[in-house]
Amino acid sequence: MSKFSHIYIEERATNYPVAQQVLKRFSDSKRVIIRHYKDVFNRPHQDFRRQKASTKLILAVKPEPFLYPGPEVCESFGNQNFYYTSPILNCIYDCHYCYLQGLYPSANIVIFVNIEDFFGAVDRQLEGGTLYLCPSYDTDLLALEGIVPYASRWIEFAGTRQGLRMELRTKSANYGAIAHLKPVEQVILAWSLSPGEVAQRYERLAPTLKARLSAIKAALQDGWQVRLCFEPLLKVDNWQQIYGKFLDEVFSIVPAERVFDANIGVFRMNKEQFKRISRLRSDTDVFAFPTVCREGGVVTYEDEEEMREFFYRHLSRYLPQERIYG
Repeated sequence: MSKFSHIYIEERATNYPVAQQVLKRFSDSKRVIIRHYKDVFNRPHQDFRRQKASTKLILAVKPEPFLYPGPEVCESFGNQNFYYTSPILNCIYDCHYCYLQGLYPSANIVIFVNIEDFFGAVDRQLEGGTLYLCPSYDTDLLALEGIVPYASRWIEFAGTRQGLRMELRTKSANYGAIAHLKPVEQVILAWSLSPGEVAQRYERLAPTLKARLSAIKAALQDGWQVRLCFEPLLKVDNWQQIYGKFLDEVFSIVPAERVFDANIGVFRMNKEQFKRISRLRSDTDVFAFPTVCREGGVVTYEDEEEMREFFYRHLSRYLPQERIYG
């Protein structure tokens, strides 16, 4: 069955404007009224891999809490009061290493339609001071902009709030969907990048490296602050040669002097998620290289530090050290 052939809708979500917009967008999809999104999303004995081939939408109303402290494994870029929020759960891409497949029992996409409640939670948090917020960790908002325009909504909201700093992270080449918006000082557009060979092999359904670089170049030309996220660095055969050439390709297209900053992150994952995904993904060799479990239950490569230092040295040829994190 095709993607989004069915839309599950919580009874209380039906009359929200966002729900009506999505239902209009997919007028041919079969609608199934449900009591609570977890009755579908969290039900036992689901097959994540099969669902990825025929993803469904779930429209729901999110209860509190709306904001969560930023995970320790994620970079705060020197910001205080680091939080993330999840207006959508799951992603349209199918990256072999994605932690979401170890976090959620379902591959279906949950859209929380009460977006104004999320904004209200941000306003309450801002009453106590500044806030650094990431609303695109558990999904890719820009990739889903054609389904529900949450990337635009968050950008427009951030532009009206003093004390708010927001990162919108993506692998999408869908910059055209927000190109009509004026650049917002409070917003950083952050692209996750991998070498072409790595992306083709392990980032199924995501745009090519060249497509992402074209989107980045357009965003920079329009005046946006752009962050380059070189993560996860994956261990592959000849990784030094591949990642060295990768940086040369990136900065042959992206003007280094215009880049706001960059971060480096070697592959790492919560131990329990790693166990679940490595059992689930028998179709990939992404977990084939030796790993260790560090303090705090984080799994990464044995030579994590060597990989990070190698990449840092090469990236320092293009960006000053004060603009490199990780």
